[in-house]
Amino acid sequence: MATVKLQQIASVIRSKNSGPYELTLDVIFKDKPSFDLACRSGVINKTTIARLYGISEADVIGIVEFPPACAIKATIVRPYPSGALGETDVYGAQQHAPLLELTIETD
Repeated sequence: MATVKLQQIASVIRSKNSGPYELTLDVIFKDKPSFDLACRSGVINKTTIARLYGISEADVIGIVEFPPACAIKATIVRPYPSGALGETDVYGAQQHAPLLELTIETD
């Protein structure tokens, strides 16, 4: 079966703080067909996010599909609180990289 990389069908893949103890991962798709493909595939789920980020599924707080924006949002527990000793990305803006190589099976 054919696959496509998430970065090929998304216009934005980003991360950001969702408070000092959480990170939000946003994927905003180029168009509704791309969003629908990602939703149908179910590839953006707690198991996948946990695997990509090396965390337990319990640390994946939630995943929300938001059709009006053709977007999927996942929120995870930060490995270190924002600004804590040992934390390397105070704004959480550089944590989206594991999503870039994620592939989706096409219909």
